[in-house]
Amino acid sequence: MDLALPDDLPSELLRLAVPHEDVNAVLAARPEPGSPQWWLAERCAHSLVSTMGDLDDPPPFQPLPELGPYFYVYVFLAALPHTRRYHRELGIPEEVSWATFADLGRNMAVHRKRHGTGGLHAPHWFMLHARGILYALGRLQFNRGTAGSRTAAAIEEAGVPVGPRRLALEVHVPDLYGPLTPEACDASFDRARRFFPRHFPQEDYQVMTCGSWLLDEQLARHLPAESNILAFQRRFHPLHRFDNAETVPFVFGVDAADPARLPRRTRLERAVADHLASGGTWYGRIGWLRF
Repeated sequence: MDLALPDDLPSELLRLAVPHEDVNAVLAARPEPGSPQWWLAERCAHSLVSTMGDLDDPPPFQPLPELGPYFYVYVFLAALPHTRRYHRELGIPEEVSWATFADLGRNMAVHRKRHGTGGLHAPHWFMLHARGILYALGRLQFNRGTAGSRTAAAIEEAGVPVGPRRLALEVHVPDLYGPLTPEACDASFDRARRFFPRHFPQEDYQVMTCGSWLLDEQLARHLPAESNILAFQRRFHPLHRFDNAETVPFVFGVDAADPARLPRRTRLERAVADHLASGGTWYGRIGWLRF
C-alpha cells in the first residue's frame, strides 16, 4: 500500500491528542518519499491494514531507535484512515473512534513521563487500536481477544463456559486519565456490555479478563479498604500472578534503582515505595469476571 499522510498534519496530530511539545518534532521527522524509512513505514502500515479486525496478531512492532523516536507515529497515521473506514462499516460512533485513537497522544505523553524525552511508548500497543481490536469506552479500554489456555481452564473449572474459541474481552486501565472511581468503572463496563454485542454480534463473549499490577493482592496490605484500586480488584475473581515490571513506572513514571529515593506524595506512592524499600516485590495478577 502507498503511504498516504493527512494533508493537514498538525491538525491531525492534535486531534490524536499528540502533546503540543511533540508536534513540531513529529513534523520534522516526516520520512522522505522513496527513502528506506518511507519504504519500511509503508510495509508496517500494510501489516496493520491487511490484518484489520483479525484476532490473530501480526508480528509485533519492535523498537527501532535508529529510525528516530517518531517513526511509528507515521505508520499509524498511514493506517488510521483504513481503521476509520472499518469503524464506519461496523457502525461504531465517531466519539468512540476518536477516544480510541487519542491513545496515540496519550502514549507519547507516557513516553515523556517515563523517559523525559519525546517518543511513542510501546509502539506495539497501538497496533491493537489501529487494527480495530481495542476500544476506549470511558475510563476503561477493552480489546477483543482470547483467554490463554491456563486462564480459560481456570474459568471453566469455576463453572463458566468459555467455549472452544476461548473468547474473552481484555480490560485495560489507561494512564493519565484521572481517578479510577467505581462510578466511572461501572459506566465503562455497562458500555462494553452494550457495545460489543451490537458491533461484533458474531463474537459471543462470556467473560472479561484483566492482567495488571492493579490486581496484585499485596496492595490490600497498604491501601485503605475504600480505595479505588481495591474496589477495582474486588470486581475480579483472582487467578495466577506473574512477574511484572510496570508498577513503579506506572505509579512514578521512572524505574526504581533506589526505592528509598522515590517520592511519597500519595498513599499509593507510599505503599509502592515502602513495600520495595522493605525488600518486597510487586507482581501482576490475572483476574476475570462475567461479561
